[in-house]
Amino acid sequence: MSSKLRLAVLGSTGSIGTSTLDVAARHPERIEVRALSAHSRVDELVAQCIKWKPRHAVVTDASHASEVRRQLKEQGCPTQVLEGPQALCEVAADPEVDAVMAAVVGAAGLPSCLAAARTGKRLLLANKEALVVGGAVFMQAVRQGGATLIPIDSEHSAIFQCLPEDRSTWARRVDHIILTASGGPFRQRDPASLEAVTPDEACAHPTWVMGRKISVDSATMMNKALEVIEARWLFDLEPERIKAVIHPQSIVHSMVVCRDQSVLAQLGTPDMRVPIAYGLAWPERIESGASGLEWTSLKALTFEEADERRFPGLFLSWHALKGPLGSTAVLNAANEVAVERFLAGRIGFMDIYRLNARALEAIDPQLPISPAVDELIALDQRVRACVGQWADALTA
Repeated sequence: MSSKLRLAVLGSTGSIGTSTLDVAARHPERIEVRALSAHSRVDELVAQCIKWKPRHAVVTDASHASEVRRQLKEQGCPTQVLEGPQALCEVAADPEVDAVMAAVVGAAGLPSCLAAARTGKRLLLANKEALVVGGAVFMQAVRQGGATLIPIDSEHSAIFQCLPEDRSTWARRVDHIILTASGGPFRQRDPASLEAVTPDEACAHPTWVMGRKISVDSATMMNKALEVIEARWLFDLEPERIKAVIHPQSIVHSMVVCRDQSVLAQLGTPDMRVPIAYGLAWPERIESGASGLEWTSLKALTFEEADERRFPGLFLSWHALKGPLGSTAVLNAANEVAVERFLAGRIGFMDIYRLNARALEAIDPQLPISPAVDELIALDQRVRACVGQWADALTA
């Protein structure tokens, strides 16, 4: 590279954000961290700023911004602290930022992702909800802004790595794609016992180290449901050309089945630094810090059909994709509220599925053919209010 990649890490204190900074630290000659952001993890953000000295740090929960400023001033750190969600958009669109790691959790990441897309950034998308909610609006912003969109979810990165750089050839090459899923902590658990699952049990993922929200999504397989929706937009595929299988070893990260029925797969250790390093260096490859596969120690690579009794949430993805425009946004908003209530101990584990399914059936998105961003946000807020009321009624 002739100059350093100037990087903004949005959601820098989460698992994807910290992994991104780990990769960046291995390549100081290639990558310069220009901006970091967190919602409310003050101490973690301050420590990152002291180490990296980015130009900007964004605190989206404005009530914590003054504390970050105070601590950075005491440490003599020159980083300028910005506050509020709009500041994320400003940093994402900054002309002095080349690449944006979009790792903000949930639909809250959509506006900053759009800002990065519209200003032609290299957009490293770890926020699947931006596509689940934004869909065609998001992809139009990518095209019009001339952005380079690189998926960071391990499954979508795997598909992306198996496809040629020339996107115009994808449609005639691909028959269908297969997203793999570990099955989470309840792959072999009796479906009848899932009503009693606790938040700690749901967050105990057997393979990946993740935040609590995405860990619950993995346990319910709602993460795979959202990934099916994301794949529909990323790879411009009809829903029936996207499949999912359980792969407990998490070694095969996903597969592309070609028109001639050849299967291309990307394999590797379950370490998010691999897709992150690929996104940062694309189309080159750089050292990620991940361990290599020990082939002789691999006893088996197995694949199983997803059990609808155990993982009913997975199948809501195809239902939402076939529903009215905005149905995928409804599903995402309902799931975010349901998971939040479950983690707070206010609803049961299987109530997550019930609330999500009820939202798809009961809420009419009422969106125009080409919705504006504020209309998508208004729909998201309407669904959250409705599902919140339903959740409250479950414990009344």
